[in-house]
Amino acid sequence: MGRWDMGHFGTRSVVTLQDIWLNIGLLLSRCFELMSSAFIKEIEKKTESDWLEAVQALLPAIHEVDRNAIQVWFRFFPLDLVRYLESADDVVETMKGIAMEGDFGVLDKIDVSHRFFYGHRYWPQVKAAVTERAESGEPFSTIENEVKNIAKASAKAAKTNESLTTAISAVGVMTLVQAGLDEFKAAPGVAEKPSGKMTKTPDQIVADRAKDDSQGLFGFLKTIDKEFSVNFNAFAFQGAFKIIAEEEIASASQKDRSRDWQSMDSRCWEGPVPIECTSASCGTCWVGVLGGQEKLSEPSVRERRAMKVFGYNQPDEAKPFLRLACQAKATGNVTLVIPPWNAVFGKKVRGNVQDAELEPVTTSAKKLRDTIATAVSGE
Repeated sequence: MGRWDMGHFGTRSVVTLQDIWLNIGLLLSRCFELMSSAFIKEIEKKTESDWLEAVQALLPAIHEVDRNAIQVWFRFFPLDLVRYLESADDVVETMKGIAMEGDFGVLDKIDVSHRFFYGHRYWPQVKAAVTERAESGEPFSTIENEVKNIAKASAKAAKTNESLTTAISAVGVMTLVQAGLDEFKAAPGVAEKPSGKMTKTPDQIVADRAKDDSQGLFGFLKTIDKEFSVNFNAFAFQGAFKIIAEEEIASASQKDRSRDWQSMDSRCWEGPVPIECTSASCGTCWVGVLGGQEKLSEPSVRERRAMKVFGYNQPDEAKPFLRLACQAKATGNVTLVIPPWNAVFGKKVRGNVQDAELEPVTTSAKKLRDTIATAVSGE
């Protein structure tokens, strides 16, 4: 084969055509990396506020079955907090400084953080579509458009409707941002087989979440002894417990001794919902509401203020989808998702807390007093 001088590749030497093709391959590979990294760089410029704004814009395109789920997920995995921890010199000490407990972060949950979504079943197709988009050379558009395009591609691959893949597609892109492309690609990309109520159609699930337990033939005569169900999904377990009308969710959870909850989540001293103080002072019992939020009492001024201090970004609406279980009273069936962590980061991360005096009042919560005081002060 022919040979000629290829000094512009670094050193003046005589190379074969095989060497030429190898170098061309390396150059093309490098160009490919630069193009794909351009997408990553652009998406990484987006703030948590940008994402929440995009999520709001996407809600009409999302089936009701996952409409609350996507909003809850973005509160469970807040980008501002991720970046705050990433910028820390000592992550462990920083986590202690915001009284963080539990298992925070998406890195070890790439394939499972969204199990409470109906759209979780389409995760293999969504992950493939997100990866393909991240490695393409197409210029970045907007968060909303990127999510819609990925939802369209994954819906086509899964042979389903885009309204069922849009929420999980948004989660997929944010997971890419928080985990990084290499870790994202390395995850198996498998979805758990739907079980229980999640085997039903999306419309049936929505209808089931709206129903209340039957109170019997003479239920209309009952008042304070009406009993309902709280269905819950945590990252290590799922189930349901009974709740009396007007009872706080945390109180009802404490009565459930059906399993050794603490062996599955060290924060669960009594019942499946993590509880420390029962007085809106520790932030341990926050939950997301997938269905039945209209059947919960409105947040008190104390809860509103506490949620701001904790940094959980509770919406201002009268019946929000993010609550403190020790404050929310139920008047019907409710479906919850329990986050795997809790912290007090409103002051240090959000910067929107001017002054706060949150004092744990129970013996079991005393260990949090110093860390919460530090977290609230922002020092």
